[in-house]
Amino acid sequence: MTVGAGLLLITLDNSILYTALPTLTADLGASGSSTLWIINAYPLVMAGLLLGAGTLGDRIGHRRMFVVGLWIFGAASLAAAFSPNPAFLIGARALLAVGAAAMMPATLALIRLAFDDPRERNIAIAIWGSLSIAGAALGPILGGALLERFWWGSVFLINVPVVAIALVATAIIAPHNHPDPSKKWDLVSSLYAMVGLVGTVLVIKELAHIPQNWVLIAGALASAVIGFVLFVRRQGRLEEPLIEFSIFRNRAFAGGSLAAFFAMFTIAGAQLATTQRFQLVEGFTPMQAGLLVAAIALGALPSGVLGAAILHIVGLRIIISGSLAIAALGLALAVLASANGSLPLLVVSFIVTGFGLGGTFAVASAAIMGNAPPRKAGMAASIEEVSYEMGSLSAVALLGSLLTFVYATVVRLPDGTPAAAGESIADALGIADGDLDVIAAATSAYDTAYLVTMIVLAVMLASGAALTNRLLRAYGRGSEAMEYAENH
Repeated sequence: MTVGAGLLLITLDNSILYTALPTLTADLGASGSSTLWIINAYPLVMAGLLLGAGTLGDRIGHRRMFVVGLWIFGAASLAAAFSPNPAFLIGARALLAVGAAAMMPATLALIRLAFDDPRERNIAIAIWGSLSIAGAALGPILGGALLERFWWGSVFLINVPVVAIALVATAIIAPHNHPDPSKKWDLVSSLYAMVGLVGTVLVIKELAHIPQNWVLIAGALASAVIGFVLFVRRQGRLEEPLIEFSIFRNRAFAGGSLAAFFAMFTIAGAQLATTQRFQLVEGFTPMQAGLLVAAIALGALPSGVLGAAILHIVGLRIIISGSLAIAALGLALAVLASANGSLPLLVVSFIVTGFGLGGTFAVASAAIMGNAPPRKAGMAASIEEVSYEMGSLSAVALLGSLLTFVYATVVRLPDGTPAAAGESIADALGIADGDLDVIAAATSAYDTAYLVTMIVLAVMLASGAALTNRLLRAYGRGSEAMEYAENH
């Protein structure tokens, strides 16, 4: 319960903004660039801090880290709910990420501490994985439901009572663990990682902008390269690095990390693109758009528990690569549904996609945590969470930018239409003022952008299925996989 409450807070906050974006953007007067950073500030800061948070949890105790994270998350939620402008909201979202980064590694580490039996631990991790995907998929529904009755700040304010409940539950039932003061926390490494990530996001954003600012792109690319190079070099010099890259030599660990990345990339990309398309083009309410993408959660919940139950029988390769392949098939159906304008087929496609992602989430977690030495539990949990956050961050940066780029490339507006209408559909609809020709041109271009984005998403996921299948080829049937893991 304790871990579940914290996990739902973290995953909900990653996706709850998708349905709120059109309303939030209009009320705060946020530009397209500000909107990108409002979304990306959360996964970007989380990805930068998560590795260090895991080591810090080992040092001061994961239960204490979880409690500190809850307090920060609650305070940042209040700040975000009453943000007066986009810049303040971006800062509040970054602070939310600090709290989430403190909590997230503790959720998996506390599970490992509470369950000694491998099968019980796998089931517990499977439930953890199901909660992850449920929270990510249910975020747009909750956001839509709140916006039906309240202002956009309610999507953050809802966190506060959950934080209060989780704090009480932690004090009563969360397991204790012994801190290890010998562990060293390295903030500098996290800062290097964030410099690299910010530079990467800026490069992607500017490449998608028409016309491109090549001076900014060159500067951002240089920052990204320098940040990542300094991070990797520092890890090689530290006695206790945030990442021991040798851990990825274990193919099950590497395959699980990649599967986590592809799974979150898919759910974040599908949710972002679909909720925006159906609100802006089809006129769906936030609640209706949220319910549409909830089909992913509907398919994911049963497969998560099923995957953990049969893991010891069929092994990692079949479940992970097979589940990704099923999800890729679901996205192929989504492409067909989009091309034909079939809403029922799109719902079915999301259920199929969710069924694949549910199994992937659950078993990827088991592959990562089950193939890390106990002394590296915090590091392993942090790497897993970085995989998830990098999936989300990459999806928003790449696919959000792709939507904008394709729209700006293919849109053909009537003569005399202000140039801003060619930059985004939100700008076009705001400028149109009832002009049916402008609206038709903008919605047609956005439909094309959505179709291209879903095709790219399907190809990415199929590539992930092929890659993990190759990595995990030694982890076939359950008994063989267990024997291989014990010897490697």
